[in-house]
Amino acid sequence: MFIWRSVRIALLGLFFLPAAVLAQGGGGVGGGGGGGNQGGQNQGGGQMVAGVEVDPSGVFKMKLLRDPNGRLTRERIAATRQFLDSELAREVDRRYISLNRLEAAVAECLEAGQPIPDEMQYLGGLTGIRNVFFFPETNDIVIAGPAEGFMRDLSGRVVGIESGRSVLELQDLIVALRVFAPQASRANLISVSIDATQEGLSNMQKYYAQVAPRAKPADAKKIAAGMKKALGMQNVSIRGISPKTHFAQVLVEADYRMKLIGIGLEAPAAKIESYIARANPQQIARNAMERWYFVPNYECIVASDDGLAMEMVGDGVKLIGENERVAANGQRANSGEINPASQAFVAEFTERYPQLAARTPVYGQLKNLIDMSIAAAYIQQYDFHAKAGWQMSVFGDEAKFPVELLEAPRQVESAVNVIWKGNLLTTPIGGGVQIRAQEALLPSHMRVDNQRNQVARESAQQLLSTTRWWWD
Repeated sequence: MFIWRSVRIALLGLFFLPAAVLAQGGGGVGGGGGGGNQGGQNQGGGQMVAGVEVDPSGVFKMKLLRDPNGRLTRERIAATRQFLDSELAREVDRRYISLNRLEAAVAECLEAGQPIPDEMQYLGGLTGIRNVFFFPETNDIVIAGPAEGFMRDLSGRVVGIESGRSVLELQDLIVALRVFAPQASRANLISVSIDATQEGLSNMQKYYAQVAPRAKPADAKKIAAGMKKALGMQNVSIRGISPKTHFAQVLVEADYRMKLIGIGLEAPAAKIESYIARANPQQIARNAMERWYFVPNYECIVASDDGLAMEMVGDGVKLIGENERVAANGQRANSGEINPASQAFVAEFTERYPQLAARTPVYGQLKNLIDMSIAAAYIQQYDFHAKAGWQMSVFGDEAKFPVELLEAPRQVESAVNVIWKGNLLTTPIGGGVQIRAQEALLPSHMRVDNQRNQVARESAQQLLSTTRWWWD
């Protein structure tokens, strides 16, 4: 955050301007608050559905679609129910999917020149991963989790028709399986970061120093526009996965919209007070910059002592914060200082994440990506590929099953929010998403519980005589 004491003197302490500068694209996203939702839930309350697009030059942008009173969503649900397989449409606590059988079924479709059915593309309607198993009797690698019938919402996201929760996608699972392929590193990092450039931060400070002594409440929009122009475009950095994947695009959007919530430009679909509403200039260090990161909740794995079964527990996603100082030339360095407003924001965001994910699909998608990454890391660590003799000959080959099909997001516009209260404050925000899936598998983060896993394993084994790739 940047606090200019000279400005406080010039304005005689009459105005407080938190001008939160986000390392993301411009424009606020409405909806989500007050009982609405942005995800195609069937309660009929949503009026705005948020989607994204990346133009040919790599600029990431939000797009908003209106659904007055949720009518269009209800019509989609009704139409979808008519065509869904009756078994797949059933809402169940656990649906089991054999990954090697699924790959064989996909291979048959490809060899026959047939399209891959939706039930394969969307993993039988799974809305999360709860278990991972290896069955030596049949050499099946199995994932399991809650499932239901599914449809595309107005933005094109695939969601459950009962809960509105995001459905797992095969293309994302394949990305995770490739990151944690048998011969891949066991310390892979999947990350996204959206940050202002050094030049942009320097230009913003220069601009602000010029306008701050003469700033008035009526100048708020003008100052915001000037700061946005001074900052220029923000850079998107993606590591560990191809930026051309749906997986990468979800990470970018989740990071983007979390920061919009933080600076008060998006009304969240859960009760989360924005950082900008909490910010107190007396508690903020000079020239500090807040950085917020999504990470997995690593203490979430319960395994059997033989390693052949595991269960994920808990919410799975945490938001954490850190502080940096920004020099006049725009260079950043860790400050080591604590900002109570930032701490409170990330803590509440983490606490309310389950409600947010249930109502805003991108956060459900992020949770699914983390689930899939940890599941893939577990399969790798316990050598299920070798135990099953599974070569991932289709899923591991981009030429056979391409997932790098989208424009790579490279830049976003800056977004600026300006609120007057008393003293003068401006806040650039950075951060991103970091998934170190192997950390969830460290002994300090795992616990052994044979009984807990045995119940689910026995339930699955009773049905392994089926020849299908999924079963309830």
